[in-house]
Amino acid sequence: MESLPVELAGVADQVTAVLPWGSLLAAIALPRPEVLRGIRAICQPGARLTVVLGSDPARDGAELLRLGISSLAPSSLASRLAFGYAGAGFTLGAVRGVEPSRLARWPSTWAARLARGDGRAFVELEAVASSAGGRAG
Repeated sequence: MESLPVELAGVADQVTAVLPWGSLLAAIALPRPEVLRGIRAICQPGARLTVVLGSDPARDGAELLRLGISSLAPSSLASRLAFGYAGAGFTLGAVRGVEPSRLARWPSTWAARLARGDGRAFVELEAVASSAGGRAG
């Protein structure tokens, strides 16, 4: 996401990431504006970014710790994301829990599989690409 082809600049009116993991999860949940600016670069002004995150503290705790993510709880995310998203050219909107039954309806076999398990909590966040784009830095 940090260096997409210039041909993709401004082509998307919607970007969706369902259950990202590894470096993309860290970029979205910490956040890491340099990666978010890459996502913003493909967005038209006003494009919607929707992200669904999921974690099970017992199964995923070591990976979250490795990534430096203390929590994926909606209240924790909402309090730490707005500034980083703004620096990348997004206005953060809703950050809310998602019921597994709703997640199971996403067009993703992985989402449907995880939604059937126990112990995993899901969060959806929404953002809108600003007209100015991300700030450098």
